[in-house]
Amino acid sequence: MSIDTINSNNAAGAATQAGTDRTTLAENYDTFLVLLTAQLQNQDPLAPMDSTQFTQQLVQFSQVEQQIRTNEQLEGLVGQYQAASAGAALSYLGKDAIIEADETYLAGGAANWAYNLPESAEDITITVRNASGRAIYTTTTASGTAGEHLFTWDGTMDSGGTAPDGVYTLEIEALDDAGKDITPVVTVRETIMGVDFSGNTPVIITPSGTRGLDEVRSVLSNG
Repeated sequence: MSIDTINSNNAAGAATQAGTDRTTLAENYDTFLVLLTAQLQNQDPLAPMDSTQFTQQLVQFSQVEQQIRTNEQLEGLVGQYQAASAGAALSYLGKDAIIEADETYLAGGAANWAYNLPESAEDITITVRNASGRAIYTTTTASGTAGEHLFTWDGTMDSGGTAPDGVYTLEIEALDDAGKDITPVVTVRETIMGVDFSGNTPVIITPSGTRGLDEVRSVLSNG
């Protein structure tokens, strides 16, 4: 699917919704004029209608029409953003990306994560979980300084066996010197192998599955 096709589909959807809104407004406005005409023809000459009432109604119709125009412009911007996102995603093909995520793929006896501690931590516990969410490997460290840290797992499980290739999740529990929880930011480096356009917004495909573009922190040149 080309970017032009995506943009055209978005524009068509926006135009269809805007056209429906305008048709509904026109029908309501025609009904309003019919009722207003009937009221004016049948009003009591000694107690005529207060003109401010239907003036306010005309103002309300004008406000609705203005809102429809605003929605049309917003829909157009959304379509342009989605097309730009598709273009960006396609330009990432074949490149490595740093992705904010806690799961990655174990292959060839290695799975790599990075985690950033916002402050120095004590009593750090690192747990690797399988696809079912079961903890299969746990290690601890006495402390960790603020900043970036790397963690590589070779597939060895607490049971003594070796985990098969697949997707695994890293979980980190860390405390500061006062015993309060610290939340590290976990990232992985993976190769972008494809782009999926089946949803409302494109997502990239990596060995671990699909990733939203909002999870990508940087794209690296493989040259």
